Amino acid sequence: MIKMQELTQKNGIKIDLVSGQKMDELTTMEKIRMILDGVRAGKIVILETGLSPEEESKLIEVTMGEINPDDFIGIEIETHSPSSSGNSTFLNKLMGRKSHSKLTVIGPANQIETLHKDEKLITALISQN
Repeated sequence: MIKMQELTQKNGIKIDLVSGQKMDELTTMEKIRMILDGVRAGKIVILETGLSPEEESKLIEVTMGEINPDDFIGIEIETHSPSSSGNSTFLNKLMGRKSHSKLTVIGPANQIETLHKDEKLITALISQN
């Protein structure tokens, strides 16, 4: 059995995969704090359902207020939304409902670089400090 101390001593990139259910339980500020705390700890945060446009704006606003060149240089954020034609079921289209699912990748600005993004794929280079 692997002990927690052994895990923390290993080098590597840490990734938090956050479920949509967890995100639904949090307020906007709790989401932002969870994301920024994770990124400040050097983690890549992947959100199953992403953030609303208002939440993304608030995340950027709070991030800008916390930037310090000696401590925290900011975040890189990429969101993958389903294409308008691709991800809706026939019933959802018929009823006029839109899918709100999207994937968001957030990480330290000095560790994550987006190499490619299109409607079906995000390719990112993640480096270790």
